[in-house]
Amino acid sequence: MPPPKFSYQPCREFNVVVLGPGGVGKSCLTAQFVHNEWIESYDPTIEDSYRTQMSVDGRQVVLEILDTAGTEQFVAMRDLYMKTGQGFLLVFSIASRTSFEELEMLRDDIIRIKDDEDIPIVIVGNKADLEDQRSVDRAKAFSLSQRWNAPYYEASARTRTNVDEPFVDLCRQMLRRDDTHDDLRDDLYYPHQRVEDPAAKRRRRKKRKDKCSIL
Repeated sequence: MPPPKFSYQPCREFNVVVLGPGGVGKSCLTAQFVHNEWIESYDPTIEDSYRTQMSVDGRQVVLEILDTAGTEQFVAMRDLYMKTGQGFLLVFSIASRTSFEELEMLRDDIIRIKDDEDIPIVIVGNKADLEDQRSVDRAKAFSLSQRWNAPYYEASARTRTNVDEPFVDLCRQMLRRDDTHDDLRDDLYYPHQRVEDPAAKRRRRKKRKDKCSIL
């Protein structure tokens, strides 16, 4: 039997940062997404890093996911996380009004550090399985989502409800943003080809991208 062949596909690599107050389930959400596992006990995170590959709308994407600390003694590290992040999951607990209110400050910090109001962001209301303890009205969360123009999902890491969707949505935002920047670079370096065949643009862009090895 001949050895298995490798196929090579162009892929994008993105840095995703998961932010939110302590105890809202950031680590549980991330572990469920990457490893399909539920973390029962609460152990405050200092910093955990995950690397995973996925397909989004037929395109290969590699995510470097940084699961950050939510406790106050590690707040000083957030600026560094925000500088390196290309997309952000802002997580709160639907059973904690305080955690929801803290998102405003996190988003303000991201915009200040990135100097960009259109940075890819997805809002996640975690612990949706605690509906009987809800203290954040769903309509209020959707209102914030519309104001920020950021998608909102209610998820449960415990029951694995809406765990993948926020990451996929964030990938789509980052891919659109990356494609837009590619087009701007094309217009800058190839001004005589502004009305170029889209297929030619895709071929040239493909050559610039790193390759992912898929078994």
